[in-house]
Amino acid sequence: MSRFSELNIGQKLNEGKTKQIFELVDQPGLVLVQSKDQITAGNAARKDQMEGKAAIANRTTSCVFQLLQESGIKTAFEKQHTDTAFIAAQCEMIPIEWVCRRVATGSFLKRNPGVKEGYRFTPLKMEMFFKDDANNDPQWSEEQLLEAKFCLAGLTIGQCEVDIMNRSTVAIFEILEKAWATQNCTLVDMKIEFGVNMKTQEVVLADVIDNDSWRLWPAGDRSQQKDKQVYRDLKEVTPEAIQMVKRNFEWVSERVKLLLEPQASGRVVVLMGSTSDMPHCEKIRKACANFGIPCVLRVTSAHKGPDETLRIKAEYEGDGVPTVFVAVAGRSNGLGPVMSGNTAYPVINCPPLTPDWGAQDIWSSLRMPSGLGCSTIVSPEAAAQFAAQIFGLSDHLVWCKLRASMLNTWVSLKLADKKLQACSL
Repeated sequence: MSRFSELNIGQKLNEGKTKQIFELVDQPGLVLVQSKDQITAGNAARKDQMEGKAAIANRTTSCVFQLLQESGIKTAFEKQHTDTAFIAAQCEMIPIEWVCRRVATGSFLKRNPGVKEGYRFTPLKMEMFFKDDANNDPQWSEEQLLEAKFCLAGLTIGQCEVDIMNRSTVAIFEILEKAWATQNCTLVDMKIEFGVNMKTQEVVLADVIDNDSWRLWPAGDRSQQKDKQVYRDLKEVTPEAIQMVKRNFEWVSERVKLLLEPQASGRVVVLMGSTSDMPHCEKIRKACANFGIPCVLRVTSAHKGPDETLRIKAEYEGDGVPTVFVAVAGRSNGLGPVMSGNTAYPVINCPPLTPDWGAQDIWSSLRMPSGLGCSTIVSPEAAAQFAAQIFGLSDHLVWCKLRASMLNTWVSLKLADKKLQACSL
């Protein structure tokens, strides 16, 4: 345990087939998750040592959870600690594996005869399995999960929690699917687990997500698969075969780091007609920052200085950085139409409406001459979100933040409804 010398490691809380969990004496509410150099299949009916697997698995999990956290997904993961261990919030685990499938393969074909391999699920196919090695992890229905009435860390798992896990599983899969697509890899299916945070009583993504957790087909080709299925399919486990499996795991752990890199850089340039519009523009900049999009603020008037407005436009067109212009102009909006008529980049009108003339002023943003294509969005936060949706078409990291934001909005409504129902009883 010398490699943990900077941590006060307490008792071992749990041990699974591929990891151990230790308490952190000086950091209540946190645990150390230590990976093992063991690879298993068929509920450990087959198990072998694979030197270096702990480091490979930990590197993969840490990158995946970093991507999910930066997107906005709530997880138990805190930070990577060593090559083979990470620190996480202590959770009481919900004994369910949530499986999300995009492509039909594996056990799904055995349980659903007549479905051909490669059948594409749109929407995603969701399944759940009760963690019970002795009975080979039987498939459960939602009704079985509800009737189990699990109470974990003081939270009873009811309809609200099941709905949240179901919806979260889909969002997590879609985020990782989008990220792997940047590497020309198809995320075929994936299993994840949730736990209840011991401190906050929140349901969060927990456990690990590594190369044991999914099927991954480069170029959508099963013959190139890089996941643990290669190990499952071995007719004989030889040292050479284990090395081949290890190379696949290393391939994944190297490329998973690339999922954290943006595919394209972009920016929002906000043009305001007057510095009196600064508070409105700062809201746009703050919202852009939430999506990881740089935002530049400039002052110019299309009415009073059209030549300067067009010069500023040319400045941002000339460096090749994808740009969305946001025109912030009250009273008579000339900025948006002038920009839209002179640039091929997207232009969004976001006028700062006033209570006295707002109903009249809005028409200068809504009624455009023919040949102009600028949109009008009154809310500064919504204008930034629309710009993010444009950039999300080419930058998976922005798209992932948008997808997580959708999930978190839905979850907050679900929890608010649960709280209201509890107060009404």
